Amino acid sequence: MAVQEKFRTALVTGASSGVGEAFARRLGADGCSLVLVARRAKQLDDLADQIRAAHGVEVEVLGADLTAPEELQRVEQRLADPGQPIDLLVSNAGVFGSIGYLADQAADAEVHKIELNAVAMVRLARAALPGMLARRRGGIVNVSSVSAFVPTPRAATYSATKAFITSFSESLHGETRSRSVTVTALCPGPMRTEIHDATPDRPQARTPAKLGVLDPADVASAGLAAVRAGRPVCVPGRRWAVIAAMSRTLPRPLVRRAFYQLWGSSQQPAKGR
Repeated sequence: MAVQEKFRTALVTGASSGVGEAFARRLGADGCSLVLVARRAKQLDDLADQIRAAHGVEVEVLGADLTAPEELQRVEQRLADPGQPIDLLVSNAGVFGSIGYLADQAADAEVHKIELNAVAMVRLARAALPGMLARRRGGIVNVSSVSAFVPTPRAATYSATKAFITSFSESLHGETRSRSVTVTALCPGPMRTEIHDATPDRPQARTPAKLGVLDPADVASAGLAAVRAGRPVCVPGRRWAVIAAMSRTLPRPLVRRAFYQLWGSSQQPAKGR
């Protein structure tokens, strides 16, 4: 199992807010040079200025919408550039989107979730890995969710993309672990982020308060510790780690019943009855 030393240059997607921003700030504080990627270039510029001023590290800003093929290709090219090697990829760009039963959702919006949450992540990993493997140094953190382990009524596509990310990351970990490159699926529970605040009706918002809403800075710290230690899956927070473990060991009918009740599938969709 590869154990990583301090990362020198990291590319972080979805870096303009939330856990992506937390990763950027933490890595900058560690002296890591950064390439920050997100759609919102103004927020990236402001964040880059703050990190440069606070820590004196190099910060490159790359505004890109990862669902636009030509913009995704620019990020892939930056990851694969041998003259400017990236030794840590934090693949965090993603979308939660609207809440509701699949029968009520626009098909294009659901496909958009798959393109950003899953397809773009695969392409970025594919771009980053050849150089990392050749240098025998590097790490990838793919930001997933505790939703990867449990059914999530009214967020079916989102939950499925997170299950894909986790399985994909575990498989990549098996491919790269003997070649000094580590891949980690980071699977947090609900975090206090813009997505959480903007969608108070999301299923995770129904989670009992005693389970806790995680701080993005703590989640980023846990993710970095996991990829440095060579762990394939990281579920931050003791309570959420227990829930994830139980979801994989308890009989599946019990898991379904609990989360159907918790996240509100008792009502019927307005369409497709």
